[in-house]
Amino acid sequence: MKRIVLVEDDFIIALLLEKQIQRMGYVVADKIDNGEAAIETIKNNQPDLVLMDIKLVGDMDGIDAMNEIRKFSDIPVIYLTGNADENTKKRALKTRPEGYLIKPVDMEVLKKNIHEIMNSNIA
Repeated sequence: MKRIVLVEDDFIIALLLEKQIQRMGYVVADKIDNGEAAIETIKNNQPDLVLMDIKLVGDMDGIDAMNEIRKFSDIPVIYLTGNADENTKKRALKTRPEGYLIKPVDMEVLKKNIHEIMNSNIA
């Protein structure tokens, strides 16, 4: 079964996303609220996809975490963020994400993105 790591600092949003992912038939391998733990989890567990918030607990944001993850993995990532400004988006796009969705995320769009990644040769 394909596994997704959810990196989200908002507990309620993380729970809602987890339920949605499970309904889609995927496993949430881990829920993480900070970049450092995300890096370690992805390095050790090699999931099929990462859903990454940009604003996280601690000093490292989601983009910084993905820059570190890119040093050892080409894992697909979809950013889920409230940051719609151009500078943030430009920083994020340098990490080669498969998606950049603005919160509140349309669940149908998220589902479509996840299915496309999971059913392609990317994952």
